[in-house]
Amino acid sequence: MKKIYIYLTAMLLACASLSSHAQALKTPQLSSTQTIEQDLGLGKITLIYSRPNVKGRKIFGGMEPYGVVWRTGANAATIIKFSDDVIINGNKIPAGEYGLFSIPDQNEWTVILNKTAHQWGAYTYKQTDDILRFKVKTMKYADPLETLTFQFNNVDRTKCDLEMRWENISFSFPISTEVDSKIMANIDDVMNNDKKPYFDAALYYYENGKDLTKALEWISTAEKEHPQSAFYKVWKARIQLKMGDKAGALKTAQEGVKLAKADNDPEYVRLNQAVADQASK
Repeated sequence: MKKIYIYLTAMLLACASLSSHAQALKTPQLSSTQTIEQDLGLGKITLIYSRPNVKGRKIFGGMEPYGVVWRTGANAATIIKFSDDVIINGNKIPAGEYGLFSIPDQNEWTVILNKTAHQWGAYTYKQTDDILRFKVKTMKYADPLETLTFQFNNVDRTKCDLEMRWENISFSFPISTEVDSKIMANIDDVMNNDKKPYFDAALYYYENGKDLTKALEWISTAEKEHPQSAFYKVWKARIQLKMGDKAGALKTAQEGVKLAKADNDPEYVRLNQAVADQASK
């Protein structure tokens, strides 16, 4: 009897061990998850999606039929997050997270932003929860792409394109944001502080077509705080050149070349010389 008890106990322990190992089993996802981020304006775009492979199948018009809402990925619906308000297809989209769905078709797709971000596939998708629908033209490629891929292209400070490509099809759409009014208000505010960001304010004015006289005033103040810096010289020279003051730009850039040579800084020798060459024309 004692032997039977020991045997049964051993069997139960073995089963428990196998059960615990089975519960802990992990295998790779068939469609791996990817998260990509892109800074835009003063905020960020985050895209989370699962990446299926073609595996020799016909995808669009086959596995993913035309005219049917698709999760634009695998597994859970693709999620797109905006940390700040954006503009898509002329429509202002509030900051937040959304489900990114689409409806494939032969030449033109429908892109959908749905307020229910977290859902499995498109099984519980409701059109009444859409906040935006718009059409996009597709492009066809001779060489198919095995793995579904999203990427941000044509990135500028306040705009970018989000592209999806899979099999031999791709589409993209622009995303932009308006930040100028916020930055101008912020500049007005911080320039009243004791520690004023003269260089950053001057640079924004220079790059965004603002008051160059004010930009020159600010960069000149920053330059005085760093009189031996070839870095500030090159930016002051660029502002002067943009204002049409070639003589002033040439003088400032030549001073920058001299300082950069003294610091053994070939990069700022080159950058200041480039402005000097433009001012000499």
